[in-house]
Amino acid sequence: MAAPRSFLCLLAPIYNGGTRGIHGLSGAVPREGSQRERRTLLQFLTDHFYDVEALRQYLLQRKIEKVHKENRSLAHIQEKYGPYIAGAFFVLKQGGAVKFQDHEWIRSDKRGHFFLEFLKLQTVPVQAVDASGCAINYDGLDNLLPLKELQSLSLQRCPNVDDWCLSRLYLLAGSLQELSLSGCPHISERGLACLHHLQNLRRLDISNLPAVSYPGLTRILVEEMLPNCEVLGMDEDQVLLRLEEQPQDSASPNPA
Repeated sequence: MAAPRSFLCLLAPIYNGGTRGIHGLSGAVPREGSQRERRTLLQFLTDHFYDVEALRQYLLQRKIEKVHKENRSLAHIQEKYGPYIAGAFFVLKQGGAVKFQDHEWIRSDKRGHFFLEFLKLQTVPVQAVDASGCAINYDGLDNLLPLKELQSLSLQRCPNVDDWCLSRLYLLAGSLQELSLSGCPHISERGLACLHHLQNLRRLDISNLPAVSYPGLTRILVEEMLPNCEVLGMDEDQVLLRLEEQPQDSASPNPA
């Protein structure tokens, strides 16, 4: 089905990087009598896309490429500055925060900018990482797994963290004491089962994991798997809420 022109006209923020609104389209259309030929947004889209599905696939591919770029290995930085600086740079670049041992938290601002003073801390271990909401995926963990003294890691609300990512965290088993996976949409029971390697964990947050089918049973298994760890989330209230959300059968059996 061909994409309607009215729909294509609403895609101005995508075409120009989101810097102009829909009302800014008037500036992209040549005025009457103009001697200069200018390419309009509509012309661009109709030249490259024949239907809505093709446009959707293009935008999806661009999104995948962006995530891949953000999670590339920083081996060149690691070679020059060491694993602590490379890991910190990776997290800060994604908008997260890091804490070097015996130092205050370092965070990037709203524009993703941060000071490079931490480059002097090449020999100071990274003690904690807050990557909440960051686009970290399986490949991006290559920049965090060399942090062998890491004690606290927050991956809450990370849209690309999945079961495969959890299967790699055993490399941090020697130091990791706190782990937050709250709000990760792609983590299921299979991924949580991989955490049995992390016997040094003292606190684990597994609240609000929509891909977990049996939260009550899963919590019991996790607590048995990590007996010395305080497990947060999937408590009785959440289990009851999940049961209430399930559709009820309209027909009920008649009493005998």
